[in-house]
Amino acid sequence: MTRSALQLRQDAVHIWQAGVDAVRSEQLVRNNVQVDDKNILVAGKSIALEKIRRIVAVGAGKAGAGMAAGLEQTLGEELMRQKDYTGWINVPADCVRQLQRTTLHSARPAGVNEPTAEGVAGTQKILEILATLTSEDLCFCLISGGGSALLPAPVAGIRLEDKQTVTSHLSAAGANIEELNVVRKQLSAIKGGGLARRCRAKWLFSLIISDVLGDPLDAIASGPTAPDRSTPQLALEILNRFQAQAAGISPRVFDHLQQQNSHPGLSSPITCQVHHMVIGNNALAVEAAGVAAEKLGYSHALKAATKPEGQADDVGRHLARKVLQMCHEPGPDCFITGGEPVVKLVDAQYRGRGGRNQQLALSSLVTLSEQLTPEELLILAERFVILSGGTDGEDGPTDAAGAVLDKNVMVHADQLGLSPKDFLQRNDAYHFFKPLGGLILSGPTHTNVCDLRVVVVNRDDDS
Repeated sequence: MTRSALQLRQDAVHIWQAGVDAVRSEQLVRNNVQVDDKNILVAGKSIALEKIRRIVAVGAGKAGAGMAAGLEQTLGEELMRQKDYTGWINVPADCVRQLQRTTLHSARPAGVNEPTAEGVAGTQKILEILATLTSEDLCFCLISGGGSALLPAPVAGIRLEDKQTVTSHLSAAGANIEELNVVRKQLSAIKGGGLARRCRAKWLFSLIISDVLGDPLDAIASGPTAPDRSTPQLALEILNRFQAQAAGISPRVFDHLQQQNSHPGLSSPITCQVHHMVIGNNALAVEAAGVAAEKLGYSHALKAATKPEGQADDVGRHLARKVLQMCHEPGPDCFITGGEPVVKLVDAQYRGRGGRNQQLALSSLVTLSEQLTPEELLILAERFVILSGGTDGEDGPTDAAGAVLDKNVMVHADQLGLSPKDFLQRNDAYHFFKPLGGLILSGPTHTNVCDLRVVVVNRDDDS
């Protein structure tokens, strides 16, 4: 089947959206928490309602609003009244809305993935709620991507601005999420199992929508309820590898880590029964996108990454080569992948705007431009679409989820005389795609399972 350039784009968007819809946070919670007249069933464990004095929910993440709404819908107004239900979830500002009994606290501005004073205040409220619980209570911890920045509680001797500077430096230097989380946990009183240690309930159920490849419990939102495998020494090694000391990171950070490394303190024990349940992840989104592609008549191949992918530029180059292969060789005409690459940012004085998905899509175009003549590229443009988008609807500090590369984008870029390579080198993919209609503007999706990428083509043998 030969599809028009417009149809290819519409199909790519539909396939991507199907993947996102499959990990909608409200539905994921409703799928995994059930209540009947006598029991509540969570993570395969049934607890008699008569044994529970009180139910609360705490947590943080980009999917927090939807997760909290799904939990309230499952519990219902009568049960929430009986069990004196209350909830407090730290979320980005653009995810705040009114719920029945759960406070959605604006813990950071939209598009600014850094800890803030508002986040510290919200986290303190969570700690206060945990302290009121007893051995007759049940606590839900709703965890999703972005939770690390939304759940700041600096250890004594470390200031919020210290953590902000560390996070900004490591992110700009190209540190992956695992490396970021190791350092964050060692500077936090709530990450790395700290929330579980502060919880006084009998049961603690962590419902997790994973934004970390491979779903390691200690890495998702920096593992507030999970055992901590990181160490002060490892945090120091990461900071040194990314030259943090030379970048002006406060000596307080290094002093604290060195002191903890030399004289490790004894953590308070976890007294509650902790149950973890990953209810959504990247693989689930990729699989659902594949089902949608099959329904549209595509022969697809799927790949969900289980470990860090490296640089977005490299992933973009790989997808460009994949386009050339798929167009001219037998095999699938749809390639769906999931993952989360990183972007090494240029100096701030030269830097534009963008995110890893926009950078990736632009890198694909630069690669194709280097391998084909302008005439050959415009001919090929009729036959493929590359789409890359964050499932949270938020790609870097922009209002876009990502970008799509298709005939329309390439033709308009040529007409306007835009140099893809120039925009790529300045991390300015947003301003490249915006006038070309190439941005994916989904708005907040209230979920977050890393990125979802879709390539669709018309093969040589299509008829």
